[in-house]
Amino acid sequence: MAQADDGPDDSVRSKRRRYRRRLRSRIILSFVLLGMFLSAFIAAATFYVQNRVEARVISDTLVRNNDLYAEGFYRDPDAVGVAFEKIQGRMFSVDRLERVPDEWRALPNGVFELESEGSGGEKRIYRLAVRKDAQYWFFLAYDIAEERESENRLRTALIILVALLSLLSLVVGWWSASRVMSPVSELAQRLGRSGDTTSPEPLAPHFPDDEVGELAKALDDYATRLTEVVQRDREFNADVSHELRTPLAVIRGAVELLLSRPDLDEKTQARLLRIQRAEQQCTDLISALLLLSRNERGRGATDVAKVAEQLFDAHRGQLGSKPLALRLDGEPGQVVVDAPESAVTVALGNLIGNAVKYTQQGEVVVRLLDGAVDVIDSGPGLSAEDAARLFERGYRGTHAEHSQGGGIGLSIVRRLCALYGWNVIVVPGESQGVVATLTFAPDQDATPAA
Repeated sequence: MAQADDGPDDSVRSKRRRYRRRLRSRIILSFVLLGMFLSAFIAAATFYVQNRVEARVISDTLVRNNDLYAEGFYRDPDAVGVAFEKIQGRMFSVDRLERVPDEWRALPNGVFELESEGSGGEKRIYRLAVRKDAQYWFFLAYDIAEERESENRLRTALIILVALLSLLSLVVGWWSASRVMSPVSELAQRLGRSGDTTSPEPLAPHFPDDEVGELAKALDDYATRLTEVVQRDREFNADVSHELRTPLAVIRGAVELLLSRPDLDEKTQARLLRIQRAEQQCTDLISALLLLSRNERGRGATDVAKVAEQLFDAHRGQLGSKPLALRLDGEPGQVVVDAPESAVTVALGNLIGNAVKYTQQGEVVVRLLDGAVDVIDSGPGLSAEDAARLFERGYRGTHAEHSQGGGIGLSIVRRLCALYGWNVIVVPGESQGVVATLTFAPDQDATPAA
């Protein structure tokens, strides 16, 4: 299938804008992720270190004070049992262990963090240092509710700090991306504007001698070389068109002069008519290729039925003894296209030519539809590989072993369709052969001439 493509400049600009946004987004995202991860790492490390230091200090303090508490008891039993605001020491004889709180009884020597309910139902969090001797058990409890509150406040402050640093990273990243992408955006805009002219403006003088400036220089060099290539191609096409039209005009004049002679025999007249049709075919092909090289649409009011009849007449003289019928299913003026007759002739002629070439017997039918035309043959059909690669330049189908041609006919048809907004598809027939459908764009239909 060949369809009209969007303008190359528009597609290039849209891709350029999309890639520019992606690059800017990547820069911003990099700053945000870097700021977020660094701030989160610092916050987590701070929280972890603070907790470890706090826990170590409290544990060492409890063990040391519990040892002092036990040693003081052994020196003076009457001085033990004094309760402090945050630290409370208790001692139990092994003969009265039923007085030991249940959550303390099974604990070994060491420091533990416990939770309990106070007398008023409030939640108490404390660290408990345990020392169990042979005759007495010593417990020293340290209330860490304030420490836990400080820890929660620190955690909240660190979360807010991470959020603020991430937001700051976003702002810095956005600003940095704008500064970094500003010359690239300017380069893209200037490059887009220069694409609308035949002689693009140099880009390098507008940028400093940095990476973007080097890119601008490279683009200037590429634009210069590309402009030269395009100019040479246009001049070559114009020269070839002019030089080929001159001998073709001579041939056409000579043939018309010979055909005007009344003493021509039938065989000579048939050969002259064949030369005349070949000359017309070459002229149409040159006109179509010139339009393609210039990428410009010609205008006209071409009757597709008339073109099909002319193509049939050209092929009938080459059939010889080949049992093949050529039939037109439609009326003159049924489909009229706003395009030069040469473009329609080349597009439709390639489809009819392929049908005639590969059909050994039966018929080739050109059926006119509403804004379209079908070319139906009774040939060997179409393989899956042929259907996938049929419009590739230089590709010749599986049934083209003994036929002449370079495999560029359908490639030219595809390019004409892209230029005029037409559509062409080639599919296998219902029972045999191939059906090629050439659909003309709705805005290309022309009002039939009176």
